[in-house]
Amino acid sequence: MNTVVVDRRIIPTYVWELPVRIWHWVMALCMVVLGITGYLIGSPLPSVGGEASAHFGFGYIRFAHFAAGLVFAVVFVWRVIWAFFGNRYARELFLVPLKMFTPVWWRGFISQGQHYLFIRREAQPWLGHNPLAMSAMFFMYALGTVFMICTGLALYGEGLGQQSWIFQAFSSWVLPLLGYSQNVHTLHHLGMWYLIIFTIVHLYMVVREDICSGETVISTMINGWRVSKK
Repeated sequence: MNTVVVDRRIIPTYVWELPVRIWHWVMALCMVVLGITGYLIGSPLPSVGGEASAHFGFGYIRFAHFAAGLVFAVVFVWRVIWAFFGNRYARELFLVPLKMFTPVWWRGFISQGQHYLFIRREAQPWLGHNPLAMSAMFFMYALGTVFMICTGLALYGEGLGQQSWIFQAFSSWVLPLLGYSQNVHTLHHLGMWYLIIFTIVHLYMVVREDICSGETVISTMINGWRVSKK
């Protein structure tokens, strides 16, 4: 559907399709698991007494991290594929490098920034992501996710061995490029904090927009519909 705005009111429009909503919530759950288990891997819990064979706590933590990481990678690839088959809002996440060359996009970017800084009382209605949110999703989430998937699979492939396809596909070039194992571990850990900061800012912006803007935001990622609240 095309954007329909009447007197700054959005006509109810189906924005986020079911595959996009599934990706969003699965990705969010994976990030919670990855953040917790990643922190515990980087800062392990105190050792417990007894034989090592009697304890597998750290093994469960690593398994949960690896499983969530693989699901996270799969749903991101699914999201990229859906950008070609979904509606025009499904492609917004990946179109920032193209839209940055259009004056209309920059006017919306500046206007939205003024709105977030409380300089402008009302912002232009947007059905999908506004330009500021779109740029944050691309540069922080999309590019950050690609980095985390590549470095995570490189470290995972290192453990599987040089004969594994994951080692051949990722470890063989990521590790030499970034300075081998310890550097990649450090950068992967820092990338976790990078995405955590993005998530905190994202949650603030979403809640703020749902309260301050004239249209639904949070419920749109649940039922798919963007509706004017005025």
